[in-house]
Parts: sequence; structure tokens; C-alpha cells
Amino acid sequence: MPYGTGEYTYELVDGWAKLPRGWSFQDVTGLAIDAQDRVYVLNRGIHPVIVFDRDGNLLMTWGEGLFKHAHGAGIGPDGSIFCTDDELHVVYKFTPEGELLQTIENKGQPSDTGYIPEWNDIFWSLTTITHGGPPFNRPTGVAVTASGEMYVSDGYGNARVHKFSPAGKLLLSWGEPGTSPGQFRLPHWV
Repeated sequence: MPYGTGEYTYELVDGWAKLPRGWSFQDVTGLAIDAQDRVYVLNRGIHPVIVFDRDGNLLMTWGEGLFKHAHGAGIGPDGSIFCTDDELHVVYKFTPEGELLQTIENKGQPSDTGYIPEWNDIFWSLTTITHGGPPFNRPTGVAVTASGEMYVSDGYGNARVHKFSPAGKLLLSWGEPGTSPGQFRLPHWV
């Protein structure tokens, strides 16, 4: 059954991902495809990044022991892979082979936004955000422009979007908690 419209139609291929016996995806949270049609699946399992070729053949895994709560993924113009970890409050930048190139912001140190995490009621927690803060307090997604600038949605514990230079320098942030123009409740992707 095809999905989408126009030139952007897709078809579900059951069993496309050829995982070794006993493996499974656990909570897939991000997906990115590079210029060579390699598919990077970010998930919360034992192997946080699982890489496939276009035909679903397993190429490699990486990120083991680095992630606490993987969340979003994006590809840079140079083929770098960017991944958010919302519980460690960082964005990681990797080579396509999984070599860590950069950690953006301070690992394990959330920004002050008034946020009170309640893992059993994430939506109640959102109401505790009293003000927008600097990066990051549980970042959710990352998108990278053709020039290498990064946009990061900082959603669970913040109510902002942040723009970074290709070198990882914060350029600007916008958004405050709320429902009016210029305000966010849970920015989740860019």
C-alpha cells in the first residue's frame, strides 16, 4: 500500500531491516538517511545507532555506552550525524562511522527553566516550565542546514528552539512557555 502523494510516495516493506537473530528495535526515536542512502536508526536499545544500507542490510552499530535516552537525529551537509539525548541534555556530533566529534552543551547539566520532571506524567511536567532558558533542558530534535547551522528543539524541559553555528556556537534562541504566538508547549522537532 503506497503512502504519500505526488513524487513523494513510499511503500512499507515488511522485514526490510535485517537484524541479527534476537535483536529488535527498542523505542525508535530518530531516523536519518545520508547521501549514500545509509539509514541511521536511533533507538533506546542496546545498540543506540543501527546503520543499514538501502536494502536493509546491517552495516554497523555504534553509540553503545554513550546515550542515556536517545531522542532525535539529523544529517549534516558533510555527512556528520547529529543525535540528541534528552536526559543528558546534549547534542552529539558523530562521523558516519560513529566517532564522536563534538558534544554540544554540558552533559548532565540541564538549564534552569523552572522545570520539575515527573516521569509518570510528562504533560504535567510541561506546566512547571516558568521561563525559557539557555540550551539545553531535555532537547528533542535537531536539523542541520546546507550551510551546517543547527536548529535544536528543546522541548521537554524548555520551551525554545536554539540556533547554532556550524562550530557549535549558540547564535540565538527563541520561544517561551505558553500558547500565544512566539510561545511553545512542547517543541519536538525542527
